[in-house]
Amino acid sequence: MRSRRVLLMTREDLVPPETLEGLSPAHVERIKTDYDVVFELQSLGHEVEVVGLEDELGALDGAIERLRPHIVFNLLEEFSRSQAKMAYVLGYLELIGQAYSGCNPAGMLFSTNKSLQRRLLRRARVRTPEYAVLRMGRVVRRPVRLGFPLIVKSATAHGSVGISQASIVRDDDALAERVAFIHESVGTDAIAESYIEGRELYVTIVGNRRLQVLPVLELSFSNLTPGAARIATERVKWSPSYQKATGLDIREAGLEPDVERRVVSQCKRAYRALGQTGYARLDLRLGEDGRAFLIESNPNPQLSRDDEVAIAAQAAGLEYGRLLERIISLGLRWSRETREG
Repeated sequence: MRSRRVLLMTREDLVPPETLEGLSPAHVERIKTDYDVVFELQSLGHEVEVVGLEDELGALDGAIERLRPHIVFNLLEEFSRSQAKMAYVLGYLELIGQAYSGCNPAGMLFSTNKSLQRRLLRRARVRTPEYAVLRMGRVVRRPVRLGFPLIVKSATAHGSVGISQASIVRDDDALAERVAFIHESVGTDAIAESYIEGRELYVTIVGNRRLQVLPVLELSFSNLTPGAARIATERVKWSPSYQKATGLDIREAGLEPDVERRVVSQCKRAYRALGQTGYARLDLRLGEDGRAFLIESNPNPQLSRDDEVAIAAQAAGLEYGRLLERIISLGLRWSRETREG
């Protein structure tokens, strides 16, 4: 790819420094995606500028006017403290004719709202767990159809926010307690869904209309506390010390061919049903009976060198730099096709 002017869009407090020297492990963990993407794109000869956003778009407008980027590389996960508002930031970029990487506004909106996501998936015959949305300010009432065990999450927040071993509940008292925790600590509605005992899988899809499915990965632990569930809790996702202590490993799942075909087919159907473009990571639970349940499609996943998307790309023979340039190419193509109608 020839040299491009790239404006990397992220949260204001995640703008990476020129070096990681002297930073705490926790700080490095928070900014590693932004740092890795900037460093790699610069090493490939691209001109990269970073803009940090919080709750207004003035800085973005100014950076676009100054740099006149070929593309905005989107690493922004929330705007004005809301992940649900990300779709409108992308919509703004489309309105002004600015190319950007990753998912389009509609695909982002469908995926942020987990209840809406599940309704769309079920219409497309994609298997998802039974669930119920438990609204803030209302008494917790579990539908009769929803049996235990359940796992309780935020209805809109991604990145394993608010998820811990205590998120798996086995009676109504524990359910009410965990729902209250999500309402009070995360500040969103909660969603309770059937907990699927089994393996946790990650499937990365890259593409707009023609889709490339990267090798299926699995979340595994070599030193997890006996009896603990093998799930991606907030500590699993963000705590390097906890990852090391539990022997966290993300590796190729090595599924039986017929199981892998079903998983891949289900994920491609989900990606298209949600109108996603660019790239996404789809998370599934594979039950002991061989049935896979899609639990989430994340169209804005972490892109650091050691996160699932890059690991899957590496397994497919796609080096990190080539992965980033592929994402840029898809964004430029989407922008061109959108303008041409």
